[in-house]
Amino acid sequence: MKTWQIFGVGLVAAVALWSFPLYQSVIAGVAAIAVIGVVGAGFWLHPRTEVFYVRTTVWRIDGDGNLSSEHEQLAVKVEVARLWLLFLPTSLAVAFLVVTAAHGTLWQIGIFDWIENGYALLIFNRASLVLIVGALSIWISERRVLRDADACSARSVSVSNGRVSYAFVDRNGVSYGGESLRFGLVRVPELANLVFHAVRKPELNQIGSGFLFHRLIIIGRGLTDLDQQTVLARATSAGTNS
Repeated sequence: MKTWQIFGVGLVAAVALWSFPLYQSVIAGVAAIAVIGVVGAGFWLHPRTEVFYVRTTVWRIDGDGNLSSEHEQLAVKVEVARLWLLFLPTSLAVAFLVVTAAHGTLWQIGIFDWIENGYALLIFNRASLVLIVGALSIWISERRVLRDADACSARSVSVSNGRVSYAFVDRNGVSYGGESLRFGLVRVPELANLVFHAVRKPELNQIGSGFLFHRLIIIGRGLTDLDQQTVLARATSAGTNS
């Protein structure tokens, strides 16, 4: 960029920064409305399927070190949970709009007031903003996945630094992958490794161990098939060939 262009951009940024108190209440009002809108949109994106029938596979190692896989047919119900995480940002947004409507304005904190109050206020505001935006993002992403979803058991799962990476195959036999934060709120291994993905867009997916606002419940089980002998035969064959 040329010198005059850099100067122009800097001048516009400086004017916008110093005049921020003139329109900061408008920005705060828009943000409050956006919070309420995102929460409401999540409830509007109601899952079309509440019970999923899936065939799960769980690999186990017994006391003798023998590897076996357990196949089972499950009926899994998805329920909304931990909505209290959305209560605080929603109530704050509603309170802000009500007080603003009653008094005309509420947001009177200047952009540079944090200098007088110390860095603690700045850090608190940023941390609160990250938590609110993070919670709303997770909420709307989970609802989008479950809007028109299918479920299957993950083919592979790996956990590293609080994140879980996984791979799965949809009903058409196409392989996909995904990555998510691992909250670990789903304790049952069969449910933790379930992958829910959008039917028309499998790239939009979520694994059970990554759910925050939804609970997975087993409401029915089918016949259990333990194929330990098959696994041992394959392991022996692979060792012989190598």
